[in-house]
Amino acid sequence: MKDIGRLLRRAKPYKLMIALTVIAMLLTSVVSLVTPEMVRKMTAALEDGTATVKIMAIYAGVLLAAYVLKGLFTFCSRYFAHVAAWKYVGKMMVDSYGKLQTLSMGYFTDKQTGDMMSRVINDSRNMETLIAHALPDLGTNILVVILVAVMVFRINPVLAAVSLIPVPFLIFVSSKFSSKVSPLFKRNQRVLAEVNSRVQDNLSGIKEIQAFSREDDEFRKMADHCRYYSDVNIKANFAAAIFHPSVEFLTSIGTVLVMGIGGTLALHGKMSTADVVGFFMYLSLFYSPITALARIVEDVQSAYAGGCRVLEILDMKPDIEDSVDAKPVGRTDGSIEFKNVSFYYNKNEPVIDDISFRVESGQMVAFVGATGVGKSTIVSLIERFYDPVKGDIFIDGYNYKDITLKSLRENLSIVLQDVFLFNGTIYENIAYGNPSATKEQVLDAAKVARADDFIREMPDGYDTLIGERGVRLSGGQKQRIAIARAVLKDSPILILDEATSAVDNETEALIQQAIDELSKSRTVVVIAHRLSTVMKADKIIVLENGGIAEQGTHEELLGNNGLYARLCNVNTNKLKEV
Repeated sequence: MKDIGRLLRRAKPYKLMIALTVIAMLLTSVVSLVTPEMVRKMTAALEDGTATVKIMAIYAGVLLAAYVLKGLFTFCSRYFAHVAAWKYVGKMMVDSYGKLQTLSMGYFTDKQTGDMMSRVINDSRNMETLIAHALPDLGTNILVVILVAVMVFRINPVLAAVSLIPVPFLIFVSSKFSSKVSPLFKRNQRVLAEVNSRVQDNLSGIKEIQAFSREDDEFRKMADHCRYYSDVNIKANFAAAIFHPSVEFLTSIGTVLVMGIGGTLALHGKMSTADVVGFFMYLSLFYSPITALARIVEDVQSAYAGGCRVLEILDMKPDIEDSVDAKPVGRTDGSIEFKNVSFYYNKNEPVIDDISFRVESGQMVAFVGATGVGKSTIVSLIERFYDPVKGDIFIDGYNYKDITLKSLRENLSIVLQDVFLFNGTIYENIAYGNPSATKEQVLDAAKVARADDFIREMPDGYDTLIGERGVRLSGGQKQRIAIARAVLKDSPILILDEATSAVDNETEALIQQAIDELSKSRTVVVIAHRLSTVMKADKIIVLENGGIAEQGTHEELLGNNGLYARLCNVNTNKLKEV
């Protein structure tokens, strides 16, 4: 109930639409009471001989007006309900997506993209049933039951009391159904998320699936997931298949009792035929809402299962967030300093341990070392994707925990080894670095990144669509577009994490020209295995076993004849893994 209360409070901005929905549904219910009353009056008039053509016409006219109003009120209730519901769903999708954007990188390390997509889209969408149907129906049906109860008690209290006999049994069956089906709906949502994750993973890795001829294996795995999803739904529907006929049977028992007792009362002259007919018509209005309550229970359970999964996202707290005293800063000078910084992903397994170094404004610093020594971790710490476990990091003399995340990252540009490009045009992907940039600035950034030539050779030039993740481009082309995007951002600190790792020598030479030009006007942090990139750095920091083994210029480190000298391989122009 606490979670449902939270979900309902989120509907507060749409209370006017919900109120109009409820009012329209209540008016629909009230108008529905006209039909049995008119039939009762007509039967009474025919029975006592007071019926005339004029009276019949009046009854028919009242009934026609009631049906017209019922149609109008039904339209209003459905329209207002769905306006409120879809606005609610849209807001929940936006809020859950917005929360995911605020969460730190640590949150995403063990999460599947498909599962998060399912929570944002499918689980949020389930709330439409709660807002548009379950809640308005619940309130309206309760009122209808009360109004009809008043009418039938007015006609015959004894017969009305008899008609209430099935109600306690209906409540008992509904509560049992709710307790049984709730876990099934929760499992249903979880399994659907697993199916989404499998589809997303397989479509993202379709090249690898085909390259390794694993289509049959992946098809079988997908079939198993879908079969399990079907089984979970079948179990939920099996419970519903038992529940709904049980409700109908119990309401039928009430009708049977009323028929038997009401007919007996009419035979003995204790009830008129008109009252018996009217009672039966009211009775149909009485049991219909009770039967509908069974469906509402199912709808609420389904919506609750999805809503809880969305609330889990909304309740998440980011590991990295602005401190209370964090201040925005403008453009910094680009200096970086690590003081006794340690970090680990898993306790007692430090990735970097008590390292200190300083990069002056305008310097180019390169980090080298074997795989797993913490090079990319240092980049992640500079970007503040993670916070150090110990020690402090300073940007332009500011402890970067005292700077707002937004202003910190506005001073940083990054080009990763695994370049991510959006499904759009080349121009849009470059302009992503600075949406307010002019076309001339975008073209200039592409020229600096040595990307302008190959872009102009494409069929549509800068308007060429590159496909999802830039699938239509080569690795070198993607990296040069990523560099152009970083150049356009024009931040004082540029981070290049293996920006030349997957390109040929010719492309590397072009990217190297871009790096050389960029290093003249900003601080550049480089992680690379290419010796041609590393040797031009103002400072090379060699990492080993989570610490700094040595640092200096290329010539100085070669002269030391230490780890860096052993890493160097002048024949292949790369650094060895030793």
